[in-house]
Amino acid sequence: MTSTPPKNTAQQYWDDFYRDPGTGGSGEPNVLLVREVASLTPGTALDLGCAGGSDALWLAGLGWRVTAADVSATALRRAAERAADAGLTDRIDWQRHDLSESFPEGSYDLVSAQFLHSPVARDGEREDILDRAADAVAPGGVLVIGSHAGWPSWQDEPPFAHHFPTNAEMLARLDPARRGWTVETDELLTRELAGPDGRPGTRADSVLRLRRAR
Repeated sequence: MTSTPPKNTAQQYWDDFYRDPGTGGSGEPNVLLVREVASLTPGTALDLGCAGGSDALWLAGLGWRVTAADVSATALRRAAERAADAGLTDRIDWQRHDLSESFPEGSYDLVSAQFLHSPVARDGEREDILDRAADAVAPGGVLVIGSHAGWPSWQDEPPFAHHFPTNAEMLARLDPARRGWTVETDELLTRELAGPDGRPGTRADSVLRLRRAR
């Protein structure tokens, strides 16, 4: 039996989540993003759902000019403090957006959408956000989408009902052939991931990298 996620706005839910000092990630950038972006020439980047800011800070450290968006004002405040400590304040524009209602303006050489899974998202919300993410990619730019492909192997009972989209489902929605885009990466990867109690396990993640035509 799965529990029902709380009826709450996205901002309330994620502000409550990030009030815990232990949340916000490991402090390291997402390994899938690093793999797909490290070799790219820095330009302008949009980080959607930036959370604690680790990806945005990593990109800024490489020379990217980053717009980082999240629904949680708490997460953005913590991320901005980290940027100040790292001397990267002038390279990152932190913006609060509920991406189902508002979206950063402009076009970007890189748009990153990493693990946009939410227990309080409405049906179809993620797909709509990824459509807008694709529209925000500048000619010749790339869209990188990292997704969980399922619950970790040690998760005996899912905490809430959730459909993890496959790459095939995301590609069917984004329709790169119609857009004239090239699919540069389409992979499913499984990595070792220990549970909270130290129990060994694995988790499967998928990654897509799409390049827009010039």
